[in-house]
Amino acid sequence: MATLISQGAEGRLFETTFLGKPCLMKERFKKSYRHPALDEKLTNKRIALESRALSKCRSLGIRTPTVYYVDYKTNTIYMEYMKQTSILKDFIEKHVESGQRTLLLDLCYNVGYTIALLHNGDVIHGDLTSSNVLVMKRNEKHEAVLIDFGLTTNSSLVEDKGVDLYVLEKAFLSTHPNSQDLFDKILAGYCSIAKCQKAVVSKLC
Repeated sequence: MATLISQGAEGRLFETTFLGKPCLMKERFKKSYRHPALDEKLTNKRIALESRALSKCRSLGIRTPTVYYVDYKTNTIYMEYMKQTSILKDFIEKHVESGQRTLLLDLCYNVGYTIALLHNGDVIHGDLTSSNVLVMKRNEKHEAVLIDFGLTTNSSLVEDKGVDLYVLEKAFLSTHPNSQDLFDKILAGYCSIAKCQKAVVSKLC
């Protein structure tokens, strides 16, 4: 039995089980305007990229949901359901209201650090927003978990990494007014370990 959690332009997300474990099932829509053979080829490629990116992230030391199974016939990825997490967008809004700025600053530093690990592995997320980052509490600290790699690509180009950050900047500042200090902390965390950080960050100017 699968329960629909959310639906977007590219697909649907269900809560279900896999081999007795709670899991999320992400199903990509078929595109009726494309030739069926072409649609199947492109959709399979996109699913493969997403599942590989999730697995590569874990090898890079980045927290992401574990991929359990990929079903290319139904355009579906079965992955770990990380229930003990919050969406970064909601987490920020809640803690801004309660005045816990220091906690948010520390968390945003970790978000930037995590994105740098991603880029150091030449993985481009493609849709970095505060809705595509989860917050997990671990050893009394809050850490970022990256999700939704539906638009991911592989690239070593500074320009592509800069665009990834640019998308995040625009989405972050429009979603969270008066949060420049938080985004500055994201950049500080990013620059602490990112390769070619000056060249990448310069793309934001």
